[in-house]
Amino acid sequence: MGIEEDFYGTIKFKNGEEIFAKIAASEEETRTVLLISCPIMVFEVKKRDGSVAGYKVEPWLKTTTEDMFVLDMDDVLTMSESSDIHMITMYQSFVRQSDTSSRPSVTNNSNQKLNREMGYISSVSDAKDILEKIFKKS
Repeated sequence: MGIEEDFYGTIKFKNGEEIFAKIAASEEETRTVLLISCPIMVFEVKKRDGSVAGYKVEPWLKTTTEDMFVLDMDDVLTMSESSDIHMITMYQSFVRQSDTSSRPSVTNNSNQKLNREMGYISSVSDAKDILEKIFKKS
């Protein structure tokens, strides 16, 4: 009994969900559980021609600040260890950003000036015109 060495891997649940996380297995008295750290969901972002433009990473559970979860193996369809450096790097980067970024309060942002690095800056009417043109083209 005890916790096995942790590894990066993908878990596919019986309900169809798929997550990537740092995983450790633990043998309990009558069952095996998984301890997962900072689980994420990865979605492909596709271009109009169907090719993959990149990936979108989101936390598995969005309404909690916890980063460690216990899963019963009865809920797992399959699991595989990952040695994909690109995937592991993307995961580690997301976890680092989640750890260092706290949700800023209104008082912290009151002196912050808008700049191009924050995204596109436009008026509501300009944004409306652009969105209407995109809609008409599709």
